[in-house]
Amino acid sequence: MSPPIVRLETHMAKGKKIYEGKAKTLYEGPEPGTIVQYFKDDATAFNAVKKDVIDGKGALNNRFSEHFMLGLESIGIPTHFIKRLNMREQLVKRVEIIPLEVIVRNVVAGSMSKRLGIEEGTVLSRPIVEFSYKEDSLGDPLVAEEHILALEWATQRELDDIIAMALRVNDYLSGIMYGVGIKLIDFKIEIGRLTTDDYQQLVIADEISPDSCRLWDIKTNEKLDKDVFRRDLGSLTDAYSEVARRLGLLPKNTAQTAPKLVK
Repeated sequence: MSPPIVRLETHMAKGKKIYEGKAKTLYEGPEPGTIVQYFKDDATAFNAVKKDVIDGKGALNNRFSEHFMLGLESIGIPTHFIKRLNMREQLVKRVEIIPLEVIVRNVVAGSMSKRLGIEEGTVLSRPIVEFSYKEDSLGDPLVAEEHILALEWATQRELDDIIAMALRVNDYLSGIMYGVGIKLIDFKIEIGRLTTDDYQQLVIADEISPDSCRLWDIKTNEKLDKDVFRRDLGSLTDAYSEVARRLGLLPKNTAQTAPKLVK
């Protein structure tokens, strides 16, 4: 029996807009130290060279991110997530974002395949953790640990903790996805510094969704992530909805138009 369909529509007063990115808009939250994160339907690829608006994408990514952030919290990995407010918004803690994208790769794909001339789909003998500098105007270039330390984007202790966190996230996401017949090819996360009183903690920030992961069906290698949009492989909404249904976030017999998400 399918779980009940629930719409969460907590409308919380937002403050002024503080940032607008390619996929999300951030507003001042109702309490000090909080932010309201709004998920847009915009889809971009190749550093926003390719753009479109995909109906329902923002609502799905909001729900995906809630699901994964709560899962990470349950195994002791801290995140910025507080709660989902409604279909497109969630309340998160204000953090200082470290200017890095942390990329974990289990299988060669995408830019790594092109960069090294290795066939896409080649399974790596161990996960690889890469870093790119978060700067759209430069195309988010790859950087080495030495760059991070010399430019003081993070300390050696923070870098060690970030790598350990990224690999734990990889273990968690790989297991969740394998359980529903999906291979986690790679993913990227962002890390923030959360300061409370005199204590500073590294936490997972931004979002975790098919926008930030490569997901392939275990049996067919069908792509169920943003590569569907990048490579014109079909409907992005259908791909994301399939992942949501397998994870139990959408009823299995529901066609995806405007998402009706399972609590």
